[in-house]
Amino acid sequence: MEEILSRINSPDDIRKFNLDELTQLCKELREFIIDKCSSNPGHFGASLGTVELTVALHYVFNTPHDKLLWDVGHQAYSHKIITGRREMFEFNRKYGGISGFPKMNESPYDAFGVGHASTAISAALGMAEAARLKGEKRSVIAVVGDGSLTGGLAFEGMNNAGGLSSDMLVVLNDNKMAIDPNVGGLTEYLAKITLSGKYNQLKRNVWDFLGENRLRKLIQRMGASVKSAVLSEGNFFESMGLRYFGPIDGHNVEFLIKTLERLKSIGGPKLLHVVTQKGKGYRPAEENQTEWHAPGRFDKDTGQRIIVKADTTRPARYQDVFGETIIELAEQNSSILGITPAMPSGSSLNMMMSRMPERAFDVGIAEGHAVTFAAGLAAAGFTPFCNIYSSFMQRAYDNVIHDVALQGLKVVFCLDRGGIVGEDGPTHHGVYDLAYFRLVPGLTVAAPMNEIELRNMMFTAQLPDSGTYSIRYPRGNGVFDNWKQPFERIPKGKARVLREGNDLAVLSIGHVGNYAVEAIARAESEGISIMHCDMRFVKPLDEDLLHRIGAKFSRIITVEDGTIVGGLGGAVCEFFACNGYKVKVDRLGVPDAYIQQGTLRELHAECGFDVEGIYRKIKNSL
Repeated sequence: MEEILSRINSPDDIRKFNLDELTQLCKELREFIIDKCSSNPGHFGASLGTVELTVALHYVFNTPHDKLLWDVGHQAYSHKIITGRREMFEFNRKYGGISGFPKMNESPYDAFGVGHASTAISAALGMAEAARLKGEKRSVIAVVGDGSLTGGLAFEGMNNAGGLSSDMLVVLNDNKMAIDPNVGGLTEYLAKITLSGKYNQLKRNVWDFLGENRLRKLIQRMGASVKSAVLSEGNFFESMGLRYFGPIDGHNVEFLIKTLERLKSIGGPKLLHVVTQKGKGYRPAEENQTEWHAPGRFDKDTGQRIIVKADTTRPARYQDVFGETIIELAEQNSSILGITPAMPSGSSLNMMMSRMPERAFDVGIAEGHAVTFAAGLAAAGFTPFCNIYSSFMQRAYDNVIHDVALQGLKVVFCLDRGGIVGEDGPTHHGVYDLAYFRLVPGLTVAAPMNEIELRNMMFTAQLPDSGTYSIRYPRGNGVFDNWKQPFERIPKGKARVLREGNDLAVLSIGHVGNYAVEAIARAESEGISIMHCDMRFVKPLDEDLLHRIGAKFSRIITVEDGTIVGGLGGAVCEFFACNGYKVKVDRLGVPDAYIQQGTLRELHAECGFDVEGIYRKIKNSL
């Protein structure tokens, strides 16, 4: 058969095809994703699982007039490819290219931007109600991965949708996986539905023999009674006011189209339960779904992942230093527990979960719950280490203030992916935590320059008198090979003076201090005398050191991998202004703008705090 995908420039082209052509299109889409992702890494497994679902949705619904929302976006590559971005897909997640996630200003087919989980139902409900208020006739569909249903926002959206009786469709993409395997009671409930032989047989009979009008009447008359009788309990979704349909095979494009066509004519809030396989059509991804969520480069013919040899000689990743260190500390301190919201492998808490399964918790994609759960454990005398990506911690900010800090509870927040994270782009950059945590009374806010400092901060944070503590560290590798040094307590709010100097002072925080070391060495080779301080804390600040610096220098540079609005640079400026020092402060960091996707090297250079940018600022300051 002649190639079909190259003829697709929009969903309008798909709607002209017959069933055989749609089946061929699904095959070509899957091959295209495998081919492109093998050389340009991205979120691989989830998008392979939604190929048929994507084609069916765009075939049945009149997008972009009808609104199609994706949650969280890992599953939307087929959607991007058939909505006019096929030629640009080789630049997916690259600097100056297209985003790896749906993005409203990138395409009219991206009805809602998304990077975090559990948002689609609430946003879709808003769009459905907007259509009703305007008197518009349009369908609104939210495609929700089952992992997203571990997030509270999804439940809030469903509850509100049932109460409003809004005309919208939630498609539950059930592949039993987010990044790591799903956890919790809802996962077990979905498994019970999908494994119920009696119920599935009844469902097949109903859908095979009833047409649209008779089906509508049957639903109106019977409601959830049949499902309740067969499953021996009430259907959870229908108890929230959403009419439940399914489960159905998410890889049968013909049956998907038939089902969606029927649901299109049924008003009110509906949920279609679709069962798919993450990594569908590529055996290595089917067999190891966690590893192939985002596998990096690989040989598409053999399935062999390509690991650059130089990577094996690099220092350890910060996340692995955390993973090994928390086990060491937990062996010494029986009160230490570990918590992560659905990122055990991404945070390396899986190490503790393997060694000490009774002392480490994956709570699902539920950051707010993770924080308040930690607060409850702390109130009962434990010392929880709550590991959350910096950008995801934004979702739990109120919980930190209200449930932890206000009550003076001893929780240690370990914020992975602090700073610019690279190709995932602005939804995942963790650039605000230094600023937003600096505002919270009673919270110690620290960032290590290297792995040894990370270990010592974790050791210090678990000591009885350390209080509520936040430690942020970046994605990627550290700087030392031999980082397993004996633990040392770090005095709260005390910086390290790495180098004395006379011409200007550079104040850095976190891993980017290593960039400053290189830039300063280069400048000093040209006769410039520079004082360099690793501040280590933005709260509390080392005020004794700042008094000394303010009295000695008229020019200062601050360097941070975070927003310059309210971060270290802002804190230093406040201190000098409040204490009457006439000092010119040049702040290097993330500007007051949303930084797009790219490699760390490209984005650090764009923001001006790579080695070259710091060196240039030193020269310009003098």
